[in-house]
Amino acid sequence: MKWLVALALMFLPVSLSAQAVPKLVPDVSQRQINIQSGFTGAELLLFGAIIYPRGVAPEGQIDVAVVLRGPARPITLREKQKIAGIWINADSSDFRSVPVYYAIASSRPLRDIVDSKTAAIYELGLDKLQLSPSGEVDAKEQRRFSNGLVDLKQRNGLFRQEAGSVEITDQVLYRARLEIPSSVPVGTYVAETLLIRNGRVIVADDKVEVRVRKTGFEQLVSILAQDYSLFYGTMAVLVSLLLGWFAGYIFQRF
Repeated sequence: MKWLVALALMFLPVSLSAQAVPKLVPDVSQRQINIQSGFTGAELLLFGAIIYPRGVAPEGQIDVAVVLRGPARPITLREKQKIAGIWINADSSDFRSVPVYYAIASSRPLRDIVDSKTAAIYELGLDKLQLSPSGEVDAKEQRRFSNGLVDLKQRNGLFRQEAGSVEITDQVLYRARLEIPSSVPVGTYVAETLLIRNGRVIVADDKVEVRVRKTGFEQLVSILAQDYSLFYGTMAVLVSLLLGWFAGYIFQRF
């Protein structure tokens, strides 16, 4: 009988601490973003509620960070150099896992709410992304290429970092708006919410999927180009020849 009591006391603190962890109820304004003719971008609202044990918020400040990440793809970054007045490819670097889109918004600057180690573990911030470089490259050169890749993605609107853009109301409700550029690639995106307190991420397992896809004529062209490349190429050549013949015919008549 005593060993049963000892066993219950052993697991009691664990169960109580598990119950003391807040719960996130996240959602997004739309689960699907359609790209069609005239698409100029979209705005995605990430919002939710924080449910505390016994309904009481703890003392101290609560911070929230939301991340929207697109599918990861390999990429080769090439550096161009101007030699004798001609731009040619020079050095290059391969990356095995680069998200096609990455945006993070936080209630305060990331450096004020998490330390560098925690930010690296959860990939919080553009400078903490794990791009998985490959090949034998000097560390300094690799860092230069990584910074160049992040800068290129930022200028194209595909990488974003916004501090102070997550609004928290009464430490219960939160919301953030993320801009989706018109050049956003298709795929399944993951929206993740992280609850942070006293420099520690206490909840980081609440994710919502957002699908970005092409519709209408753009979807048809994409399917033909990817799945029926020979037919697509043949049709493109025939259409070009037909337009050229028609233009020549018009000029001859007038």
